[in-house]
Amino acid sequence: MRVVMLSKMVVVGAYQRKLEEIAAHPDVDLTVIVPPYWQEEVRRLDLERSHTQGYRLDVLPIARNGHFHTYFYRGLGARLRALQPDVLHIDEEAYNLATWLALRAGHRVGARPLFVTWQNIHRVYPAPFRWFEQVVYRQAAYALAANAESVEVLRAKGYAGPVAVFAQMGVDPAVFCPGEEPRFLRENGVLIGFFGRLVEQKGLLVLLDALAGLEAPWHLHLVGDGPLRLTLEARVAQAGWADRVTFNRGVPSAQMPVYLRQMDVVVLPSLTRPNWKEQFGRILIEAMSCGVPVLGSDSGEIPHVIGDGGLIAPEGDASAWRDQLARLAADPALCAALGRAGRQRVLVHYTQARVAAATVDVYRAIAGAPANP
Repeated sequence: MRVVMLSKMVVVGAYQRKLEEIAAHPDVDLTVIVPPYWQEEVRRLDLERSHTQGYRLDVLPIARNGHFHTYFYRGLGARLRALQPDVLHIDEEAYNLATWLALRAGHRVGARPLFVTWQNIHRVYPAPFRWFEQVVYRQAAYALAANAESVEVLRAKGYAGPVAVFAQMGVDPAVFCPGEEPRFLRENGVLIGFFGRLVEQKGLLVLLDALAGLEAPWHLHLVGDGPLRLTLEARVAQAGWADRVTFNRGVPSAQMPVYLRQMDVVVLPSLTRPNWKEQFGRILIEAMSCGVPVLGSDSGEIPHVIGDGGLIAPEGDASAWRDQLARLAADPALCAALGRAGRQRVLVHYTQARVAAATVDVYRAIAGAPANP
């Protein structure tokens, strides 16, 4: 079964581990087409070659790099004619120009295309994007949904084809693993970690409000950058917390497991907004895999990701967040139990091997082969 995947996401080396796991299935002959780089809002992500065993990583330039809705791969038609795939995995939303063009090119060579969706808010796009979306809905062989709410959106917008719901990213549990020494609740207080963009919708101002009334000693590490940074720094200075809040613009990906294992709890206090809702929260599964307790809001997919592997607090409710943090700070045994439960949840649902196996089952369904029992 010849499979071609198009994905700008896998320019990041850590995400390539899933590709190796897909290629490890003996009935899959995998080629992955990637751009040489992807331009995000504030940084350029150059292609890393970290996990490249068992499949071909094929670099193809893209036009309008950095423009999420209108970028596309140059020369894709010729490349697909040379590769002659049975399955074309388009790792992109249905409404994007790149998806529509790839679907057309795939059909010309007899491939059966699938697309991926993360969208958990029902949006009506302007032309021509809503036209692209409807064509892809009618002509795709399958949809991969990254969260449960995105299936509801698909159906409400008219997609009637088959859909599989599972995480589109996982972790390597041999890399993201617990430390040898128990870490919970040092003498100088609970160490709280946030990893992500410093933006309003991540709920960081609510987190600071919660910490303002927390009686237990604490220290907060904010790892990431974004437009809310100056506001957060001002709030920290006003509260006199210079020795309690650490700002770190980023941690190298290879150091993430080490950094996570230093935390007593990792938080994700996201806030739902009219145009945004948490779609997954990768940092949650990375922390859980390291045996670190997690505390998340009830925005979007967060409660489904955490399950019994951590605690949930209502989004925007500083008092409830304070109570949950106090509960963790007072109970090392609870922290340890949540750490074990989170690790187990990752092993069952969120390893790269599990995600790859679910993906290959879809390939087999598309190609008419039997799926795994």
